[in-house]
Amino acid sequence: MPKRVKKTDQNKAWNKVVKPVYQVQQIRANQLILITCEGQTEKLYFESFPVLGKDVRVIDLKGQADLKLVESTITLAQKQKYDQIWCVFDLDVNQGEKEFADFDNSIVQAQSLGYKVAYSNDSFELWFYLHYQYSEAEHHRSFYYGKLSEIWGISYENVGKKKEFASGIYELLQKEEKASQSEAIKRSKKLHDLHKKQNLPYHKQNPTSLVYELVELLNENLRE
Repeated sequence: MPKRVKKTDQNKAWNKVVKPVYQVQQIRANQLILITCEGQTEKLYFESFPVLGKDVRVIDLKGQADLKLVESTITLAQKQKYDQIWCVFDLDVNQGEKEFADFDNSIVQAQSLGYKVAYSNDSFELWFYLHYQYSEAEHHRSFYYGKLSEIWGISYENVGKKKEFASGIYELLQKEEKASQSEAIKRSKKLHDLHKKQNLPYHKQNPTSLVYELVELLNENLRE
């Protein structure tokens, strides 16, 4: 039986109970994330993020764009439960008017299903370009291919899209002194805010890249 303490001694320092201090560690749930994309470049780029605490599965749908990509994503989601689903696609202005409608409808459909959409207008490569420079001018993919060719000293169309090069783009952008992912995120947000104020349909939001939203998610769980 514990010794009874006198009332006059109850507030004295020697009688105060010292509670043990525990270091509480937050354990992250091992969430399952699905990323569907149009091609090899996107797949290799997202797979390069050294992510811990999340199971990230990146599926290259090999050229499937917009509505077809969303339909394939629905099929994948019916086979496996995912905590988050991201669709990554861009607008190919060379496809003409039909592409504009497909692009807008795909984003609306994917969002209505609860999917996140990291869309780019006009090209996924805009995200790489924003690591180096900012521009509000309307450009198409050939412009970004040319700029990346100048910056990286290669023919982007002939070499940059090949597996050997594309698999190293994440590391290249992390190491190059002139490239900055944090600046790319800031620049992407600035463009996104600009288009939101203008309330333009998605296919007229050139240039814009919401890839930064997916990158921010992956960055939250990077291995140090």
